[in-house]
Amino acid sequence: MSVNPGASTDPTTAPTRLRRLFTELAKFGTVGVVAYIVDVGTYNVLVFAGGEGPLHDKPLTAKTLAGILATLVAYTGNRQWTFRDRDRRGVVREYTLFLIVNAVALGITLLPLAISRYVLDLRGPLADNISANIIGVALGTLFRFVAYRTWVFPHPEVADSPSSVQEQGERRG
Repeated sequence: MSVNPGASTDPTTAPTRLRRLFTELAKFGTVGVVAYIVDVGTYNVLVFAGGEGPLHDKPLTAKTLAGILATLVAYTGNRQWTFRDRDRRGVVREYTLFLIVNAVALGITLLPLAISRYVLDLRGPLADNISANIIGVALGTLFRFVAYRTWVFPHPEVADSPSSVQEQGERRG
């Protein structure tokens, strides 16, 4: 493997940051696909299995349960793989932020389903899956990616910034 003498290994250079962002986005997407399969599969079983599933008349409840299960899968994948190099400032803090972010994202995901079902009166597998599992999940995923990178799994550089180091010193002292 040859090293390009003109290439910078400084983690603050634009190409390095872009490469890191692309890698994180690819990993986040892979974890997201697995969580998405869990989410969509669980929702469809609960609402439409056998024609009318056990929660056929409660699509928001079914989507909430499916979302919670998918969130557990996503947390594990993102913590252990996507953002494993990120600062761990404390398990309680990380879980709390993760749960808050996912509660907001779940609300974002439920909104198109609620509008489709209860405002537009569109019912059935196609309408539900387009509103909840395409539009809602896309909007929720965008929010999650930004929030995970910013608050839940921050960059080590952010954790080592002068204000963070000062805060850590104040907490210890």
